Amino acid sequence: MTGGAKRLRVGVLFGGRSGEHEVSLASAASVIRALDPEKYEVVPIGITKDGRWLVGTGAQKMLPDVLKSGERVFLPPDPTAAALVPMSRNTGQPSMTLDVVFPIMHGTFGEDGTVQGFLELAGLPYVGAGVLASSVGMDKDVQKRLFEQAGLPIVPYVSISRAQWEREPAAVLKLVKKKFRFPLFVKPATLGSSVGMSRVKTAAELTPALNLAAEFAMKILVERAVNAREIEVSVLGNDDVRASIPGEIVPHREFYDYAAKYLEQGTGLIIPAKLTKMQVKIFQEYAVKSFRAIDGAGMARCDFFLEKKTGKIFVNELNTIPGFTSISMYPKLWEASGLPYPKLIDTLIELALERHREMTRTKYSIELPAGSGGALES
Repeated sequence: MTGGAKRLRVGVLFGGRSGEHEVSLASAASVIRALDPEKYEVVPIGITKDGRWLVGTGAQKMLPDVLKSGERVFLPPDPTAAALVPMSRNTGQPSMTLDVVFPIMHGTFGEDGTVQGFLELAGLPYVGAGVLASSVGMDKDVQKRLFEQAGLPIVPYVSISRAQWEREPAAVLKLVKKKFRFPLFVKPATLGSSVGMSRVKTAAELTPALNLAAEFAMKILVERAVNAREIEVSVLGNDDVRASIPGEIVPHREFYDYAAKYLEQGTGLIIPAKLTKMQVKIFQEYAVKSFRAIDGAGMARCDFFLEKKTGKIFVNELNTIPGFTSISMYPKLWEASGLPYPKLIDTLIELALERHREMTRTKYSIELPAGSGGALES
């Protein structure tokens, strides 16, 4: 930066109490590497699996180090502070103010609106979707209902509560077998990265799949398996929303599960996807429409199925905090669309600050007329 301009202090929030904790570390490391040190002062803030907040100091250079030996801090829900406060005042460390937070936490207690609401209480700008879009984006059942209401095509599915499954398993099995033919997919309704998801080929596999999904969420989705190509589109913006060129996932496994995404090599990413101009236009339109259907902001990745036999397009889901690892589709699609990774990070931070400025224009209290005595008449 020129002219001695002040660097923005960016808190990169990662880890968390989620089945996607390790994925978050990989994504956060990529984001930190992409933050220009001339523009930003990076503050790594790790949340352990048991929920402790730790901040990195000079001795903690790597993210796992932050989680092991970082200084324990808390963020007061006080908009006049907007600072990390040391848990122990004996350290002599002062409170650390933040200009903006980049939450790069996938799954529960990070992507579901909880952290977003907390950051709003603290009065801090943050990257990505707000409370409503984050919570809806995490609940695939509610998300699909909004997609249907917006006129978007979705794969047929049923939502089953964990309580219902545990209370009346025979009735649930009967319902699923009546509605669907095998194969089908069973997954937690409120988790990502394919954690707890199963492809069920026979009736004998259905009960174990429902039990597995119930370990990770209070709601379970069962949906028809579609023999399809998997197409993804990245979305960026607040009020002015744009979509990237589409890309295609070609998993080396039977489907794009957790191992294929993060643990193994071999999955193919085809960018741009081999599509007609009309298909590209439809995918981009559907991505923007999906984003607006859940009141999205900042960023999201929209996942689609393109059925091989019929050519039908289905909206699968919208991820409000997409993966940011070196093999993740979200940044790769923007790179191919002319927006390199560092510039993408700059844009996301600009969008966070823009949205925060817009939110501060909203009145949250009523100015009472003089002489009212501070009370409203009934």
